[in-house]
Amino acid sequence: MIYGYPGSTNRYETSYGVQLKTDIENPTLVALRDARLKFMYNEMIKDPKVKIQLASSYAGIANYWKFFDGESKQLLKHKVFETKQMEEARFEKWASGKTLYDSLFIKLQQVYQDWRPFAKSQVFFREGIMGSPLIAFAAGLKSFDMMMSNPNATEAEKAAARKQIASGYERFIAGENTASDKKILAYMLKEFVYSIEGKQTPGSFYQMLKSTYGPLQDEETYNRFVKNVFDQTLLLNKESFTNWLSKPDTMTLHKDPAYKTARIFLDHYQQTVEPFFKSFSAASYGLNHLYQKGILEQKKGQEYYPDANFTMRISYGNVKSYTPKDAVRYAEVCTTRGILEKYKPGDYEFDAPSKLIDLIQKRDFGPYADPKHKDVVVSFITTNDITGGNSGSPVLNAKGELIGLAFDGNYEALSHKIAFDADLNRTICLDVRYLLFVVDKLGGATNIINELKLVK
Repeated sequence: MIYGYPGSTNRYETSYGVQLKTDIENPTLVALRDARLKFMYNEMIKDPKVKIQLASSYAGIANYWKFFDGESKQLLKHKVFETKQMEEARFEKWASGKTLYDSLFIKLQQVYQDWRPFAKSQVFFREGIMGSPLIAFAAGLKSFDMMMSNPNATEAEKAAARKQIASGYERFIAGENTASDKKILAYMLKEFVYSIEGKQTPGSFYQMLKSTYGPLQDEETYNRFVKNVFDQTLLLNKESFTNWLSKPDTMTLHKDPAYKTARIFLDHYQQTVEPFFKSFSAASYGLNHLYQKGILEQKKGQEYYPDANFTMRISYGNVKSYTPKDAVRYAEVCTTRGILEKYKPGDYEFDAPSKLIDLIQKRDFGPYADPKHKDVVVSFITTNDITGGNSGSPVLNAKGELIGLAFDGNYEALSHKIAFDADLNRTICLDVRYLLFVVDKLGGATNIINELKLVK
């Protein structure tokens, strides 16, 4: 049993929503994040300090890159779009003659059809242009800019805003790696103009780029522009930015090349794409809600659980292996033997502390070895239903004893937010015995072990 706070699911998504994801949203996001990760990784492998600096950001970007990539592949593999279409056809047959549901899917189709031309642009703005940490931070200054120009804003409000900006700036500047950020921004600026329909791009910006820096098809055009932005902005000079923030003025901010660039794309998005997104969101929400209401009416008497919504949920399951394809079987547990098999000294992903390797090789497991496997079980998989937000959720046995912590889902079931597959879905859990082994034998924190009640 797993207790936790899952983020969100959309198990009642329509075929139109599934198609939008697999056709446009997910492939675009994956491609843009892939580029960002590549530029970051190339800098991280050059310098251990940069590796540490970017580690958290890199992991966060990679986590959802892998999720959306896997989600699309599994939605397509399991023909979720076709399944949804069949469900909708059955609903439409049942709803025939019921005025409330008249033309429901015709309306849904039109709503999604109206939004599709703008969907890629939205992802490009959020994941591409705002994928540059510098531009993202600069864009966040817009509300403060508006406040400075607002005669009704109080000094107390301005002071609170400055304090919040100062805190955000410390986080930004600590994680800013200009080498990778420059490459990200230059790449995204070029991809944006060649991937997005003309009216959805800020034409005057690209006209300026062409007349001042060179041909739009030339990578060096974007590199020259980006170099100028990074060289001239005060946002990358901590002393200059801190001085400006203590006595902020709009004129200085409006001249800053990073802020100007951020505002061009932010304003253009808010004027040309965001209104359509708000209209799409409102219309699709209402129609989807009506569809869900109809499903409950259609299948009255059957039990339906609501989508996850950040509230506490309890999930029941069993420890179980699975077979994702012919001749492939994944066992229900992994042991420290797997750590030795994957160990690559100095590798970004598969390095390990020398002390840990020594403990495993000497089989110095203390009381934490599993009698059946004669090894420490590192992780196990279960049939529990979890989603983002459940990382770290306690896994309990039938006696209410803590046996592990949920931390991920298997790749083959990454479509679980929309479609749960009971045969393939697995929750990957850290075994509590490995946790105790690391705390005790690797970390030497016996004081913590002594505070715990360990059940054998």
